[in-house]
Formats: sequence, C-alpha cells, structure tokens
Amino acid sequence: MKKHLLALTIATALTSGLSACGESGTPQQNTQAEKPAPVPKLEQADVNQQFAVFSENLINEFWKLNPGYAVYVGYYKYDDQLPIPDAESMAHDLAIVKEKLAALQGFDPKQLDAGNASDYYILKNQLESQVFAVEQLKSYQWNPANYNVAGVFGVILNTDYKAKDERLRTIYRRMENIPAYYEAAKANITTPTLPHTELAIQQNQGAMGLFSGAIAQAVADSALSDQEKSDFTSRIEESTTAIEGYINWLTEKAAELKENNSGKDFRIGAELYEQKFALDIYSSLTAKQLFDKAVSEKQRVHGEMAKITKQLWPTYFADTKMPEDMLLATKQLIDHLSVKHVKRDEFVDAIRAQIPELEKFVIDNNLVAMDKDKPLVVRETPEYQRGFAGASINAPGPYDAEANTYYNVTPLDNFNDEQAESYLREYNHWILQILNIHEAVPGHYTQLVHSNKSKSLVKSIFGNGAMVEGWAVYTERMMLEQGYGDNEPELWLMYYKWNLRVIMNSIIDYAIQVNGIGEQEALAMMMNEAFQEEAEARGKWRRATLSQVQLTSYFTGYSEIYDLREELKEKMGDDFNLTDFHNKFLSYGSSPVPIIREMMLAELNAG
Repeated sequence: MKKHLLALTIATALTSGLSACGESGTPQQNTQAEKPAPVPKLEQADVNQQFAVFSENLINEFWKLNPGYAVYVGYYKYDDQLPIPDAESMAHDLAIVKEKLAALQGFDPKQLDAGNASDYYILKNQLESQVFAVEQLKSYQWNPANYNVAGVFGVILNTDYKAKDERLRTIYRRMENIPAYYEAAKANITTPTLPHTELAIQQNQGAMGLFSGAIAQAVADSALSDQEKSDFTSRIEESTTAIEGYINWLTEKAAELKENNSGKDFRIGAELYEQKFALDIYSSLTAKQLFDKAVSEKQRVHGEMAKITKQLWPTYFADTKMPEDMLLATKQLIDHLSVKHVKRDEFVDAIRAQIPELEKFVIDNNLVAMDKDKPLVVRETPEYQRGFAGASINAPGPYDAEANTYYNVTPLDNFNDEQAESYLREYNHWILQILNIHEAVPGHYTQLVHSNKSKSLVKSIFGNGAMVEGWAVYTERMMLEQGYGDNEPELWLMYYKWNLRVIMNSIIDYAIQVNGIGEQEALAMMMNEAFQEEAEARGKWRRATLSQVQLTSYFTGYSEIYDLREELKEKMGDDFNLTDFHNKFLSYGSSPVPIIREMMLAELNAG
C-alpha cells in the first residue's frame, strides 16, 4: 500500500502556517479553547443559516492563513503568497484558530440539521488538530522535512488555471519570500531527528531541481519580456542559493547527529500517539483497540491464505511435500509466483496501460458512478516528491475540479539490479493490479472525483485520511468479490498478501511508535508474517520512522467501511443495492467514516 500523497499534503498544509515557529512563540500546552457563554436559542432555520455563514467565513480565513493548501484544492486567490514560518506568524495564526474554535463551540450541534452537524464536528476536529500540532506535537521543532516550498510551485507550474505567462509571474512573486522562509526554518529546528533530517535533504534537493530545471526552462520558453526573464533568473539564483544553504545546514546537522549518536527519538510515545490518532483518524476506536483488532485480523487472513495454499500447492509443487508450517508453505508459494512481473523499464508503462481495463470493468458491472470527463494522468513522480511513497495520487480540489488528477509512479532508476528485482517481485503481475485498483480505479482517483462534487465544501476540503485510504483498500476486496480476475485463486492469494500489508501497517506503526520495537524486529514481522520482500519492508520501516499514525488510516477506514456495508445489508435485506451504497457513501465527500455512518443510518431510519 502506497502513501496517498493527498493525505500527506493535507497533514502538512494544515499546519504549514501554524506549526512553523521558534520556541519564543510557543504558547502554553492546551488543546481546548475556553468555551464561550451560551448563545440564545434560535429557530433551526436561523441557526443553520448562521452556521453556513460562519463556515464560509472560516474557510475564507483559512485560505488566508494557508495559501499553499488553497492552491492544492484549486483556490487561487492567494496563489502568489508564501508565508514566512516564523514565531510571529505562528502566534498570529494560532490566535485566530483559537478564536474560531471558541466561536464554533458557540453553536449547539443538536440544533443543526444533519449536514451542518457533521460539518460542525469536522471543523471542530480540524481546529483542535491545528492547536495540538503547535502546542503539543511541535513537529516544527524536530521535523526539517516540514519545510519544502516546491510542492505548491509545482502545482502552479503544471495546472492551467490561467495563462502560463501569468502563472510564471505568480511564481516570481511567490518566490520573493523563499530566502526568509528557509531562514525561519533553520531558526525553528531545535531538536531534529536524524530520519526527518535525511528526508528533508533528499526532498529539498528535488526542490532545487524544480527551480533550476523545469521553472527556469519554462521562463526561457515563455513570452515574458527580456527584463522579466532577467529578474526571474536573479530570483531563481536567490531561491536555489537559499535551498542549497538549508541543505548544507541540514547536512552538517545530520553529520553531528550521526557522530554523536544524538538527536531526538523519532518515536512520539503512547500519550501523543493516542491524541494524534484520535484527531487524525477520527475513529470509533482508540489506537490501542485498533492495534488489537489488527492483530486479530492478521490471524484470520493467515487462515484464508492457508486454504488457498493447500488448493494451489499440487499445481505448482506436485513433487514436493508441503511444509507443516502453513506460514512457511504460503511464503514458498508466494515466492514462486512472484517471479511473474513486468520488466523494470516497463513498470510505469504497465501501470498506464492497465487503467482503461479497470475502468471498463467498473462501468460494465455498474459498481460506482464514473465521470469520464475528469482526466487521470499517469506520470513519473516529480523529484521533489520522491523518497516517501512509490505510488501516489495528486488530485485537484473542489475549486478546480476540472484539473488533471496525477497518478505518480516512481521509476526504478535509483535501484540496483537486486533492489529492482525485489521491488518487482513485491509488485508482481497480480499485486500490480491491486495497486492500480487502490490508487486509481475505483480507488483514490474515483473517490476524489466524487468528493469534489460534495455539496459541502467542509467535507471536501478537510478530507479525512482514514476515509480516503479506507475507501481505496475497501475497493480492492470489493472488486474481487464482484468477479474481477475471474476468482483466480492466485489473485486472491496475492490480494490477501497485499491486505496483510494494510493490517501490518497498523501493527508495526503502533509497535514502533508506542511499544518501541527496533528495525530488525519490525523487518522480521513484515517479512515473515506479512510475506513482504525485503525492499518493501525496509521502505515501510522508513515510513514508520518518518510519520506517525498515518499508517493506521488504511486498516481503520477499510474495516469501518466494510462493517458499515455489512450492517446496512443486514438492515435492508433485499432492498440493499451495492451501487447505491457506493454512490451514497461517496456523496458525503471525504468525511470521517463514523460521521458518514451516522448520516446514512439516520437517512435510512427516516425513510
């Protein structure tokens, strides 16, 4: 399972204007604003109207604080603004967030209709998350990878929301603050972790390439005046010098951390983990309960894989006795099958060719509404986004829903032959299909197109990562249940292997961040209990050192969506329709699954 990049983008963007500050501006630790005095009760229509006005004003204020994230969702009013992440800016932004949170709590959600009540809880969660990020998590002090200007510039350059020369002028104005941005970053970073420092070095090297490469070339090819081009060249030099200075500063920091075996532990511990899980995932379970559920599900999936292994063993190992240890037998069969994969130089092209096949199956079987007018573009992952996920989706937001959705696939250029073979065995003939279901159709791409059509901007803008990832994981199982692959046992076996990664994501993330297990123990769990190739397992260890909680979003969302479907099947009996369920579920935007569940059950009971 590859990181859905939108989840990372949202997580970073929501705190970009709030979480980048030095110690001098750090407030007292408190995740709750004081609750204001009760407001007089009004008629429901009046309350809903007031809440709609409040939501609109809050979103408008949010874009002022987060102009970069605004660009990601297609809101371009502040596209030329790059906030400087210093202490003064953080203190100012945090005060506004607390003010909005206090005002929000002046509404009684019981007085709101279902749509606005759900928006209320989503906004409350978002505002509390931002306060938590600044006052308690404080990643602005220990995660140098928080600071990277490239992403938004890349979106502006590659999105045709206005004439290219005008976009270049926007880029020029936005570049003005890049030197100050990186100076503020260096002032903020007081206790860096080594993994986040190394990631920041890698990704900011890609950022340098964006400015000195693609942007510089676009300027050279443009119709800008000679004076504009000259000014642009100077600003590119200033920007790349600032980025290079940050990289050099980080390189020295990394050397010190290695030499002294020092630096902050990347693990955040049980207390912060539970708080972050509650805010980021928005589940009906605690993090510990989710961990226990994943351990139980792992045992169930092992049982299903054992059944298929017994079925297929005579076909592939007719003259070999099957080991009594079913995990060992299953691993031998998977290893044998995994040699069937594409060539390394055909990896991206193979993914590109498979998308139309998935679209045809979904349409022919009427599984969910598809919009053929919303393009999906398969491309090689931009350099400045590499190093975290091998495959990901960059989707447009609700303000510019007609823009391209990019399916980013990282080529295997940086792998030696042994590493490439390990990676390709992991993404073999069958699993590559599951990957494309997850990332593209009917997974992330399809869901995010629906999300942009939601009547609620709140639900579309503040997408819940567990719902987004959970839907993609749910569709993998759903597609096979509906006959994709003709119930081929090999495909089902590889699906379960893939699904074990989702389950193991939750297990190892909690085990690493809370229980404190080390690299070798984590690798053994992934390779021996989830049948992962070493390259994949090492990549997942890296992710678990660079993020917290996000790896649990896949299993949490998937299990809650699947449970909701089965609950509605039982309640509705013969009236249940799978297509209607999918379309209705997606109509609520990227809302947390517990909120969607309440709304769907309320609608069912009302009917």
